[in-house]
Amino acid sequence: MDPSLPCLLLFTLVGSVVSSFDSRHHNSTRRYGYCVLGAGPAGLQMGYFLSKANRDYIILERNSGPGSFFNKYPRHRKLISINKIHTGRRNREFNLRHDWNSLLSDKPELLFRRVSSEFYPPADAFPLYLSMFVKELGLRVQYGVDIGRIRAAQSAAGRSYILTDQHTSDYTCSVLLVATGLWVPQKVEFVGSDLVEGYESISTDPEDYRDQAVLILGKGNSAFETAQSILGRASRVHMLSSSPVRLAWQTHYVGDLRAVNNELIDTYQLKSLDGLVEARLEKIVIAQRKEQSRRRSGGGKKERKRQLYLTLKKYVHSREEKNGSDVTGEELPGHHIDNFPMRKPYDRVIRCLGFRFNFSVFDSSACPPHSENAKGRLPGVTAWYEGKDTPGLFVLGTAAHSRDYRSSAGGFIHGFRYTARAVHRVLERRYHSNRWPSTQLLTTQLQSWILKRVGEASGPYQMFEVLGDVVLLRGSHCEYLEEFPIQALPQFSSLSGREVSSHGLIVVVMQYGKKKIDYLGRSRAETDWTKAWQSNFLHPVLYYYDTLPTEEEMKLRPPGWPLPRPKAIHHMVEDFLTEWDGPISHIQPLRRFLEHCVHTDLRAFYAESCFRLSLTHRKPPQFCQQGYLKHQGVPHSGRPRQHVHDAGPAPAEQDAGTSGADPAFPNYLAPAGASMSSGLKLDL
Repeated sequence: MDPSLPCLLLFTLVGSVVSSFDSRHHNSTRRYGYCVLGAGPAGLQMGYFLSKANRDYIILERNSGPGSFFNKYPRHRKLISINKIHTGRRNREFNLRHDWNSLLSDKPELLFRRVSSEFYPPADAFPLYLSMFVKELGLRVQYGVDIGRIRAAQSAAGRSYILTDQHTSDYTCSVLLVATGLWVPQKVEFVGSDLVEGYESISTDPEDYRDQAVLILGKGNSAFETAQSILGRASRVHMLSSSPVRLAWQTHYVGDLRAVNNELIDTYQLKSLDGLVEARLEKIVIAQRKEQSRRRSGGGKKERKRQLYLTLKKYVHSREEKNGSDVTGEELPGHHIDNFPMRKPYDRVIRCLGFRFNFSVFDSSACPPHSENAKGRLPGVTAWYEGKDTPGLFVLGTAAHSRDYRSSAGGFIHGFRYTARAVHRVLERRYHSNRWPSTQLLTTQLQSWILKRVGEASGPYQMFEVLGDVVLLRGSHCEYLEEFPIQALPQFSSLSGREVSSHGLIVVVMQYGKKKIDYLGRSRAETDWTKAWQSNFLHPVLYYYDTLPTEEEMKLRPPGWPLPRPKAIHHMVEDFLTEWDGPISHIQPLRRFLEHCVHTDLRAFYAESCFRLSLTHRKPPQFCQQGYLKHQGVPHSGRPRQHVHDAGPAPAEQDAGTSGADPAFPNYLAPAGASMSSGLKLDL
């Protein structure tokens, strides 16, 4: 027998065992309560909340590190999310209003400023920050897992989702949280689209565009970012899209063109060769001239540089091939309109149309529908970010932007870090019976608490008209719930686990004015508190309802309104410093509105006044009942009320009475001046 044969048999046996182990490993199923798909900022933010709640979760990432999108994009390596470190304030919540990159955590020092101090930071800093976030919080992330198929399964235990990776390994979870972002380039098919370069693959070296004429398709930030990088080298840069440029400082939408990228507008308006044009991309043709093609194919002549012409479909003779790209001189627009603005040829045409959601990995049983807005680029989700027709599948981050597309900041880190927290609270209620967190306050503390929130809270400030604070009135006390998705108010009780009493509720929302104005003109701001409802810039608006709005009322709300018509509404006049702490302009009108809603005198009194009122009235004001008459007196500082920034919740007394107005209320309403003010609209 060959002496090497036993060794060969041994190696074969070992190989079979290893192969069998690998096969079992690759085909194994791992089970989790929660699967988070994607280790970008939204996925890691949700991972933090799940970790803090000690939930069974895993974050799956196809690349070797977190935030891999930012390793390539934006292509010219500058973020447009502001990183304002120096605010003059030490209030962490207030500072997050101006820190658009940090994620939420219980570690106050775990902020983006640790990796960059630049106002517009470099893109390379973001993966570094996310790696730090994962490490310091100990998040469970599994890298190198490329999920290629997602399907839903129904069993006796309920609905679950099965994720299959590149090794055919399965991950099964009860709840799937999709945080993959948008990374598939958005494309538009037209004749000659095969001649166009993509934003995802173009050269970022300005020298490669020296003395070239460049046409850019698109007018968003990626398009202007590309244009800005080559302005000093290209001979001319033209930009084309179906709609005019939308400037973020006019629309208040941070996804529109930001000033940091808009230098081409200067060169266009000052007539320095660059320009902007509007046309539907489906109606254009990018082509070469046939004469040019023939000369290039000729034998001994030197090959000319390829030049591309833009023409319109209506000028091009019908042809069989979809992307036929040769046209004659008669098919060029200059033959029909001698001053056609884009009649000269281009050396390059670049597509910068943004990105879309990757629907391809979803089986029909698990695929959320395309959104009705954003040209169907995003998945359609409910007001609480659950996929429509896909129960148990939630969409986080930029991919969930269909809820507030072009109207708030839900597609950006400084917005979706708060919507991720709202989704987690929904999950805690649905799957773990934990109610939405709330702060219990005495009714006399409500004004101070609202002023504190509107003056410093970052969530409603960034997610204006989407997340709002809900105040549940309970008579002598109230419950204050922060950052509830206001379009889900009809489902408030089931999502929060809290009921609305017969006293009603107040919703505190941040809003911009709806009137189109000159945002740099002299009359751009409203300073008169009696005309607060005409405020144009971001300002707090309070809605009072005696019952929860219904689904039908939400659908029929007035155009541009985030909520249906309330029983009463109050606008706090816009404030240049965004602090809303003016005694006459902000605090007094707010108190009068709250008094109308709670049917209680909310004025603050000195001990002497409380003593006198307790002798002359059967039922003194609430402030005296809950303070002086309970032997709490007044602070040694002699101030009649605690400063708004120091005010905190106190143990609330359960309301023993029945619903309805306090019969003693009229005795104090008139002296308090609680008649309807001009800044207050009631009974709409």
